[in-house]
Amino acid sequence: MQINRKRRIVLKGSLAAGALSIAAGTGLLIPRSVLASWPEAAFGAKKVPEALQALLGGSDSETSADIKIKAPDIAENGAVVPVTIASSISGVESISLLAANNPVPLVANYKLGEGAEPFVSTRIKMGKSGDVIAVVKAGGKLYSANKGVKVTIGGCGG
Repeated sequence: MQINRKRRIVLKGSLAAGALSIAAGTGLLIPRSVLASWPEAAFGAKKVPEALQALLGGSDSETSADIKIKAPDIAENGAVVPVTIASSISGVESISLLAANNPVPLVANYKLGEGAEPFVSTRIKMGKSGDVIAVVKAGGKLYSANKGVKVTIGGCGG
């Protein structure tokens, strides 16, 4: 009896995996809403102002001491630079992360839901030394802060 139960579980799992594979193969499981909101122009921009204009609708930001960037002063390997951004500005809508001297400066954009804590932590790739820039959108205005990071081994092909 125990063998039949295990056999049924394996068969059910195999059938479910097969059905999902067929659905994925035919394109039924493509996340269309995620792909539709991809800001291609922003992530393809070669300069920081162009990226911010395409992503946030403007590039003019006010420097704010309420944005804290935690990143190493010297990154031994530009392929994995740990960065943490926290903000005490109220009503944060999004946090964007840019590496000014990368060939494509926009690294990440985080859209935050209402009531979410304005805090992100990630690892980024930096091609060479330069500023890490955090741009926070709150109340329709842009606020920014930056921190210089010296890279000893390049991460973007260097």
